[in-house]
Amino acid sequence: MMAGVLGITDIWTYVLGTVAIVLLPGPNSLFVLSTAAQRGVAAGYRAAGGVFVGDGVLMFLSAAGVASLVQAYPSLFLVIKYAGAAYLGYVGLTMLRGAWRRWRTRNDPAAPRLIDAAEPAAMRSPFRKAMVISLLNPKAILFFVSFFIQFVDPGYAWPALSFLLLGLIAQVTSVLYLTALIFTGTFLAAQFRRRHRLAAGATTGVAALFLGFSLKLATATA
Repeated sequence: MMAGVLGITDIWTYVLGTVAIVLLPGPNSLFVLSTAAQRGVAAGYRAAGGVFVGDGVLMFLSAAGVASLVQAYPSLFLVIKYAGAAYLGYVGLTMLRGAWRRWRTRNDPAAPRLIDAAEPAAMRSPFRKAMVISLLNPKAILFFVSFFIQFVDPGYAWPALSFLLLGLIAQVTSVLYLTALIFTGTFLAAQFRRRHRLAAGATTGVAALFLGFSLKLATATA
């Protein structure tokens, strides 16, 4: 069987676990959904591209042995955790600024109806923002540190092939899920274009979720 040849110990358990983990709500998927809803399909895919690149980097680092380094030095993970919490808090606060600007112009028919025009310039690069969120996302880091590497047979002669197949499965799962979110976001975008208050309220809600992710991450004990 291909999975056995490529040194994967239990491919179907990995597939089911990966699907379950990808479907868990997190900052990556929320950022892609909100970007698609605010700015359309193309921007949504740019954000998704940032997630794919960030996850790809984490996969490479895991395969290169950095996962063992993180496990051996918990203080290193703490640094990443607090950096991630700070960045998620920054994203949330920036979104709140955009929501406030939209709320102030809610009765102005000439005001821009897309979040992109209301947000500070620093938030107008969905690819870069999504990539940084992915790289600092402890959910993703823990996936590659504690789950991803469990399915590679340490005795297999070419472990790079095992990591490649595992990474491909994870990325395909992520592509399918984020694509569904992006096209869900197009429906929301149509609603936002017609309703200033709805757009401002939705952006405030997303910002609150990012602040919640930040607080939860900063206070997590495990």
